[in-house]
Amino acid sequence: FGPDTLVYKVMGKMFALSGIEDFQYINLKCDPEKAIELRETYQDVRPGYHMNKKLWNSVYINGDVEDDLIFEMINDSYNLIVASLTKKLQAELKAL
Repeated sequence: FGPDTLVYKVMGKMFALSGIEDFQYINLKCDPEKAIELRETYQDVRPGYHMNKKLWNSVYINGDVEDDLIFEMINDSYNLIVASLTKKLQAELKAL
């Protein structure tokens, strides 16, 4: 990603990214079934821009998605990545 993209990682694995300059949307990893459900429910949840469309959503800020749900989606994305880590990395993370 370019210098104007902010990438959020846990233990070296990306769980969110957004533009630094405009912050119009945030890309978040999502369970594939839930990703479809969210896209069907909210106009401002779309398939992840420049990402795997099955696993990532672009969530547009200041749209029809409530802030609490955006925070929940960020937590879900983080937790999906943590769950995919090796047991060793999960143990290291817990020790931090």
